[in-house]
Formats: sequence, C-alpha cells, structure tokens
Amino acid sequence: MDGNTVSVERVIKAPAAQIFALLTDAGKHASIDGSDSVNHAAQASVPLSMGAKFPMAMRGRKETLFIPYRTSNTVIEYEPDRRIAWKTTAMGGRFGGRIWRYELSPSDGGTLVRETWDVSQDKQKWMITSASMPTLTERGMRATLERIARLLES
Repeated sequence: MDGNTVSVERVIKAPAAQIFALLTDAGKHASIDGSDSVNHAAQASVPLSMGAKFPMAMRGRKETLFIPYRTSNTVIEYEPDRRIAWKTTAMGGRFGGRIWRYELSPSDGGTLVRETWDVSQDKQKWMITSASMPTLTERGMRATLERIARLLES
C-alpha cells in the first residue's frame, strides 16, 4: 500500500473505448469483479456518467468476516475512454468512502489499464488499511484486470 492507495496495472489488447464501455456498465461489474465480492449491481444509468448513482449488493468474502451488505456508489471522476472513478458508501454514508478508479492510456498493443483503490476519504480507513485488507484488495484488482482482458481479448 502506497499511502492511501493500492494500484495495479496491465496492458489489455483492446481499444480504450471498448474497455471504458465495460467499466461504465454497472450491470456487468459482478462479472468482472476479481474479488468475487460484488453480488450484483443495478443498472442505474447505462452507461454511467459523471454524478451517476448506482447501488450494489455485496457478498461476504471468504477471507474476511464481512457479511452481505449494500453499497451506494457515485461517479466522481469521468473522462470518456480515459478515466472513471466512483465513491462507495454504505448505510446512508455512515460507512465507507473508498474510491475505485480506472485510468486508461494508449499502449503498444492495446490499452494500459490502471485500477486504484483509494481510501483517503474512507471513514474506516484505520480499520481497512490494517491487517490483510490491502493485500486482498490488490489480489482482487489483479484478478479483475485479468477478467477484463479475458472478456475483451477473446
């Protein structure tokens, strides 16, 4: 973990527009989530755009003691085919505040995709940055990029 963030990146052999279309379809988030913690996301605004809100039903992860819960997500950064980020909260904003960000840039043979978990605004930062959460999150993000590649490179 680097300060308040964990980031992973990978070149995916697909155009940025195709990757961005997948990321902005909230209904597909469960299929690309490498942590297997997203149960399903409601399709709020497809494609997502700046300020869009979308709920997600989450399931507990095997590695943690979390139980199923729901989140509210708001798109806070949006640059078509380049960047999207949403802030995730729960229980009316009393919990959470972590940011999930995807940045896309041209690369030889495809698009460099960088996923970042940013806890700088999370209300439980002290709790989620201790123990194994950053390591588990990094592992899940790597698996997410692998799933995106598998979907779009075939």
